Amino acid sequence: MLYLLINLINSSDNSFYKSVSILLISFFSNTFSAISGGGAGLIQLPALILGGVPYFQALASHKLATVALGLGSSLRNYKSLKNDIYITWQILIFGLPGVILGAYIVEFISEQYLYLFLGLVSILLALYSFFKSDFGLTSVNNELNLFNKIRFLIFIFIIGILNGSISSGTGLLVTILLIKTFGMDFLRAVSLTFFTVGIFWNFTGAVFLSRIGSFSSNILIILIIGSFTGGYFGAHLSNLKGNILIKKTFTIICLFVGISLLIKSLVKFL
Repeated sequence: MLYLLINLINSSDNSFYKSVSILLISFFSNTFSAISGGGAGLIQLPALILGGVPYFQALASHKLATVALGLGSSLRNYKSLKNDIYITWQILIFGLPGVILGAYIVEFISEQYLYLFLGLVSILLALYSFFKSDFGLTSVNNELNLFNKIRFLIFIFIIGILNGSISSGTGLLVTILLIKTFGMDFLRAVSLTFFTVGIFWNFTGAVFLSRIGSFSSNILIILIIGSFTGGYFGAHLSNLKGNILIKKTFTIICLFVGISLLIKSLVKFL
């Protein structure tokens, strides 16, 4: 892997230090993302854009790289997924059409309004997690009535649309939705989020976004290496430290994602 990375860096138009910086940013952002259940786009996506990668190409590359994050996290937590197969199928069946729709309409919607909405929601989630001390620390199996089942599927579809269009923060929304709806703890919810959103949603979004902007293979493989190793390491830390670490990281990441999205929104309005 190191030999491959060196060859990619040497053949790239970017400097060695810039390539190493992308690798480190990808590793650390995906480590925190694997702990909290989302938020890799808070650092990784802006870093690519600031590095001169066009927005749609950066978004598509980021999405494809986060598939590796999902694989790394799921590889570490695969045993916890087998009990939630039914929920997994619901997230995929109702979420993927939303992802495809979001990837198709991203060219035609005003990003600042989506950033504003998702930013406010992320900040509210951070405050809710902070002030509700027992939130996500224990796991129960809630019995859902028909109304709650339909509401869950509608929210999954809407979050899928957001995932296909703006990416940042949608994994956090799915994590919080799973905790609120099914009574999961953070570790269980995050594991399920990365298996469904991290792998299948993001791969689908990346495929459909690739029609807008092509991938830069050198940057992409560096991102994949950083995302996979960061995802595995973050999931490993989560298992060692448990729900308290995940809850604290989730709250912090939610807050920073929200602030970042609000700033993006305000900049675009100005």
